[in-house]
Amino acid sequence: MILLVAGIVTLAFGQWQDALFLGILVANSGIGIGQELRAKRALDRLAALVAPTAHVVRGGQARDVPVEGVVEGDLVRVQAGDQIVADGTLVDAAALSLDESILTGEVEPVERGRGEEVRSGSFAVDGTGAYEVTAVGERSYAERLAGEAREFRHPRSPLEHALNRLLLALVAVMVPLALVLGYALWDRKTSIGEAVPTSVAAVVTMVPEGLILLASVTYAVGALRMTRRGALAQQLNAVESIASVDVICMDKTGTLTEPGLTVVRVVPAGAADEGTLRQALSRYAASSPAANSTLRALAESLPGTAERIGVQVPFSSRRRWGALELDEGAYVLGAPELFPLGGLGPVAEAEARQGRRVLAFARTDSPLLGDATPPPGLDLLGLVVVAERLRPQARQTVDFFAAEGVALAVLSGDRPETVASIAAEAGIETDAPIDGGALPEDPDELRRLVLEHRVVGRITPEGKRRVVEALRDGGRYVAMVGDGVNDVPALKAARLAIAQGSGAQMARSVSDLVLVRGDFAALPAMVAEGRKILRNLQRVAKLFVTKSVFAVFLILSIGLTPTAYPLLPRHLTLAAAITIGLPSIFLALAPSSGSFRTRGFLREVARFAVPAGTAAGLGVLTGYLLALNVANVPLVEARTVATTVLVAIGLYLILALEAAGRRRGTAVSMLCGGLAALYLVVLAVPGTRSFFALQGLDFGGWVAVLVGSGLAIGFLWITDDRFVPGRPAA
Repeated sequence: MILLVAGIVTLAFGQWQDALFLGILVANSGIGIGQELRAKRALDRLAALVAPTAHVVRGGQARDVPVEGVVEGDLVRVQAGDQIVADGTLVDAAALSLDESILTGEVEPVERGRGEEVRSGSFAVDGTGAYEVTAVGERSYAERLAGEAREFRHPRSPLEHALNRLLLALVAVMVPLALVLGYALWDRKTSIGEAVPTSVAAVVTMVPEGLILLASVTYAVGALRMTRRGALAQQLNAVESIASVDVICMDKTGTLTEPGLTVVRVVPAGAADEGTLRQALSRYAASSPAANSTLRALAESLPGTAERIGVQVPFSSRRRWGALELDEGAYVLGAPELFPLGGLGPVAEAEARQGRRVLAFARTDSPLLGDATPPPGLDLLGLVVVAERLRPQARQTVDFFAAEGVALAVLSGDRPETVASIAAEAGIETDAPIDGGALPEDPDELRRLVLEHRVVGRITPEGKRRVVEALRDGGRYVAMVGDGVNDVPALKAARLAIAQGSGAQMARSVSDLVLVRGDFAALPAMVAEGRKILRNLQRVAKLFVTKSVFAVFLILSIGLTPTAYPLLPRHLTLAAAITIGLPSIFLALAPSSGSFRTRGFLREVARFAVPAGTAAGLGVLTGYLLALNVANVPLVEARTVATTVLVAIGLYLILALEAAGRRRGTAVSMLCGGLAALYLVVLAVPGTRSFFALQGLDFGGWVAVLVGSGLAIGFLWITDDRFVPGRPAA
């Protein structure tokens, strides 16, 4: 707004060349809008890849229609693997089990029967069924749960907060100075043609407009680099925000673990042979027509060939067993407590305590009737131990965050023992898992409990949100990683929301970062990228604030006097572009190392900017007055002297700030040499010289430049060793 008002006034009463700073507004807005449009297109493509369809019966005719074509009253048929695309009531169900983890976080399938409600977002894992649609769109359960996702969400990053505080401080200084300057110009009866560029030059110089643009440019480049690592940045500040995270809350399924299960071990019973047990299991899994997640894990670990089957009893979470009749008899697979385990009882209990899923496998010659209990005459063949598959690099990722001092908390709707087992396997230390139903109401107690124990099971979507809010309100910078609709409230509450690309569209829509390939191991590289950007921006910000201090010095020293102001807005635009804008783009993207911090940012910037800005003002004023009053050169040449002194001091400050180490010092020196040559070209070419209201310097002008520059640099050397090249400030 400051720049916009100044630009409009300049265009109305001054010359358009003095309104070049308006380009900052166009560029900054264009980068932000472009990034969000790019993110939206990428999300739309991602959604199209996984868009479900519905098998609808209308007028007795079955057809496949897109989800948005489903209306209330439709009859939708489902079978194993289909997604429930709308809320409805089951009118038919045959051993139908649903995976509702995307809504509840509970990975165990839930059996549903005729007359029961089904909700959009869940999946059929067993059996078949048909439901009559009762609610679509905004009226569905999933949409109501994620209703808050429609609210615009843009949490500010630490650097954005610091920059906002900086701008407010500058406005507090700018307003009284502008009033005093305006009164001085009015009192001297200065013409409008001179008063406008003088006022704009004074005010605009105080605004570090290039710093805001630089942050956007750097964020955009960082977002592009993250895209190559498999992450889509939907908010520009997510690139920097990820560097400040000190607590990561995550869902277990899809983050630490891969979708699906894996067979950990098979344990033969008694004198049974393990090879025989494995062969029987492979035949059972390959021949079963209705494959749930457990049977898919068996088929993957123990591949076999499908055979002709007789009677089948599909697995049911209500019965907790399933069976299949093959040529030589029937095989039964189910919960171990339904089988005569004998000596395998302690083994089953030990595996269950570790959070693993244990199933018993037996053979029988009795007929399969589908009763509540398995058929009699079971001959136990052994146990099958199944668990969720840990992502390949999950442990390395956990170790990275532990080394960086980032706390990890696992929030899952699954059993606490199961969650704790996976967390321990990934390397997350916890004393004992917490049951989400017993979370304390007090936010301080809740925060302490989560940070001490790190694992929470059986937690509801509202419980996840409460945990994130408690950590956030306690001063922690919280990131939430999730993939389901049940994670949306917590994602909205977090400072940084990270969604899996394979997760729910709603979760992706409200997130700042989307892991397109669903790879949790991509986060460490992103943290390193964000911290590099944050370190560089914090350092380069000192150059921009130096310009603001310089503006205050000039207003107080010469702006209130009858002497013509030493710089026009176009001079400041040229000097800022050469000494701050162009070099900052390179420096902000350069490799960096060392510590970073967001606290005390303004204080650290001020320790550099106040002496540097004062020295620059002193040098410019000295050179300008020498040229104007001692060498008696025309005003345009005196202003050229002032501009040249400002460029020389600005390039020296770059050397003092950035030239650390032989290799970096050489690169920065070459950069400053090239920028100095660019300014001399502008000064030498008649067209650019005229455009920027400059003039070639005679001997007296160059002497004034050397005196002004030397005085400023000498002042800096005396002030602090940090201003000596090779020993930059931290």
